[in-house]
Amino acid sequence: MSLVRRAVPGDAEELVRLRKIMLDSMSPSTDVSWQPVTIEALRDHLADPDGELAAFVVDAPAGGRLAACATGTVHRGLGGPGNPSGTSGHVFNVCTDPEYRRMGFSRACMEALLGWYRERGVRRIDLHATAQGEPLYTSLGFARTPAPSMRLTL
Repeated sequence: MSLVRRAVPGDAEELVRLRKIMLDSMSPSTDVSWQPVTIEALRDHLADPDGELAAFVVDAPAGGRLAACATGTVHRGLGGPGNPSGTSGHVFNVCTDPEYRRMGFSRACMEALLGWYRERGVRRIDLHATAQGEPLYTSLGFARTPAPSMRLTL
């Protein structure tokens, strides 16, 4: 039996708990105002098995919590060289609870997520890697690209 399962709406609060751990590891914040809205959005997304968002999780061995997760979306854009369909994936919210790190749980979640992309015909997948996550992603075949990311917040 696999450790990994696809997340369901009832996992939304735990997915947000793990997201907070991940975000705080990059830039600690006491702002939790985003959490209720995110929980509701996740519940909606996870209720649609054919939707454009999926999360894969590992339950904590002690029960009642999640040990790890990986989330991704499918984006349908315009085709171009190397991606004629214009369909791409974006991986985000990859996190393991500190208590369960170095057990292969994030790898298992990522492998399940990559399988989900394959089933949907998505061949180009992007992510933003932290220094801690980069070795995992490299081992799964991800490589740095020459295009730096830019952002505008409105």
